[in-house]
Amino acid sequence: MITLSERAVTELRDLMKQENTDAALRVWVSGGGCSGLSYGMALDDGVPEEGDSVFEQEGLKLYVDPLSLSYMSGSTVDYVDEVLGGGFKIENPNATSSCGCGSSFQGEGESSGGGCGCGGGGCGCGSK
Repeated sequence: MITLSERAVTELRDLMKQENTDAALRVWVSGGGCSGLSYGMALDDGVPEEGDSVFEQEGLKLYVDPLSLSYMSGSTVDYVDEVLGGGFKIENPNATSSCGCGSSFQGEGESSGGGCGCGGGGCGCGSK
């Protein structure tokens, strides 16, 4: 299961209102990033794909493919305010380490993808 924090619910509703859509939030994991795996998120106005898990919370839907769910089960999508602006962030209890920017992580038994520095932003990799 993947959940939304109260703040993420509020921000996602605001975003959907601005975009004039009732789309679902699709979250996924892909290879890459300074810690080996990266998170992705996008509004998805289509129907769930075959095999997707669909989670509903306060009228909002989340779509997650089976492979991503195996890495993200128990995670929470949160919204955080930071110095350079706010954004959605995934709090993943399965991550054994993560990049300083929070968009890349390493799971149990995975090897690191290489050097640090998310997108040239200068963030460092550190333990979760």
